Amino acid sequence: MAVEGVQILSNIAPQAQAKILTDDALKFLAALHRTFESTRQSLLKARESFQKQLDNGGKLDFPPETADIRAERSWVCAPPAPGLEDRRVEITGPTDRKMVVNALNSGAKTFMADFEDATSPTFANLITGQVNLYDAIRHQIDFETGSKQYKLSWKPAVLIVRPRGWHLDESRVTVDKTPVSGSIFDFALYFFHNAHELVKRGFGPYFYLPKMEHYKEARLWNDIFAFSQSYIGIPQGTIRGTVLIETLPAAFQMEEILFELREHSSGLNCGRWDYIFSFIKRRRADPNAVLPDRADVTMDVAFMDAYVKRLVQTCHRRKVAAMGGMSAQIPIKEDLQAHEVAMGKVRADKLREVRNGHDGTWIAHPFLNNIATEVFNQHMLGPNQYHVRREDVNIVAADLVNPNVPGKITSGGVYANVSAALAYAAAWLGGNGCIPLNHLMEDAATAEIARVQLWQWVKVGARTKDTGDLISKEYVSKVIDHVAKELQSQKGVWKTEDVPLVVRYLKNQVGREWPSEFLTSDLMGELAKRDGVDVKWLKSVL
Repeated sequence: MAVEGVQILSNIAPQAQAKILTDDALKFLAALHRTFESTRQSLLKARESFQKQLDNGGKLDFPPETADIRAERSWVCAPPAPGLEDRRVEITGPTDRKMVVNALNSGAKTFMADFEDATSPTFANLITGQVNLYDAIRHQIDFETGSKQYKLSWKPAVLIVRPRGWHLDESRVTVDKTPVSGSIFDFALYFFHNAHELVKRGFGPYFYLPKMEHYKEARLWNDIFAFSQSYIGIPQGTIRGTVLIETLPAAFQMEEILFELREHSSGLNCGRWDYIFSFIKRRRADPNAVLPDRADVTMDVAFMDAYVKRLVQTCHRRKVAAMGGMSAQIPIKEDLQAHEVAMGKVRADKLREVRNGHDGTWIAHPFLNNIATEVFNQHMLGPNQYHVRREDVNIVAADLVNPNVPGKITSGGVYANVSAALAYAAAWLGGNGCIPLNHLMEDAATAEIARVQLWQWVKVGARTKDTGDLISKEYVSKVIDHVAKELQSQKGVWKTEDVPLVVRYLKNQVGREWPSEFLTSDLMGELAKRDGVDVKWLKSVL
């Protein structure tokens, strides 16, 4: 029977829909939507208001109203949940069946199954991804392709799921004629179908929570967790969430975010690539906050180093995990010398993290597990480093917004950004959420850096240091046309017919007064249209 007020607007993947979009699951989804959607919308409007304050000269600082929370040393978060005591290496990736099996078998301690930056949210990807996780939890995910067998090991990695961020709508499903939140959609279906099973197997429903910008957004997640646990009848505190500190405003509210989630918190993570994206976007009106080529914005530059050290200090003060970030390098099979250089960069990155006091790190490819594990095993003798309190650290607001980054804006940097933005956006429209490009793994976060850097350089009238060219809209458009021809002549994970669409999109972006908040929001209308959705509130910028 149909659930009152709920509409499924796409008939994509009917078998998966029948398994996941059950009446009881949709009733739960509708209950979450009706209870919390108005709060989500008010928080998104608060983001817009805050950005206007920044554009008018407002400063980023620690919230004065929460000074008591930061000053009080007695409160701590919940102890580690079963399976999360040791998180020294976490592998991340999309939720397709092959990736799920390979990641769970990788030898990493945990697997973050990603419905966000590593997944193109076609309805088929989202629904079949839920099926794959359902089957994996029950050890029913073994399958064959041709002559190759994929079989789950007897002791797979602990599963953590990342739903989409608060800003994204799930336009293929409406409740009372309003699209549901992508965050709530991903969370609700996974939680409803699997929470009891996970508890029975000795774990719990664990989540990574992305792209928050204010502690009240963490409060919303905590309220949803409390509601959901009561709804299905499991103890409060069974859910655990690790928050990615990947926006500039959130870096000023780390303790407040932990405080709001303290009964359900598993720590914080350095979401480095989105953090760079947010640094540019939130400081878009500041001509002194112009960054050089992305390759020069390393973890050693002042504002990134300050953010990392403050995160470690904050987490260990509150007795939760301080997780490191993702190295973008991947194995290079065709060039042994280049491969060794890339793996050396991974090893150095993991060494920096463990020495800073991190309790674990991220990898994107199973091959990297041995490198990361070896580094952490050598330097982290226990399951975590909570004892590394970083009392030597005293980060002030100016440190977190320090725009001094050694490096240059070059013609090669313009070309690399155009390549990443065009290739990723085209692949995303075709259903691929993470792609290998120039021996790096690109996902939505790195594509976003590319997009807003191009906008920023045009906005301020920057010049390339190597050639002296003015980076104007016309200059970038010529580079876009050149890269587009290359993409259309190459074999890749994008469809050639999608390249003109993303060319039009990127050219529009670099000439705007302000960049769009998210390319994934911009392109969602086109994706939904391809999923058979045709309703007037859906917009596409293509």
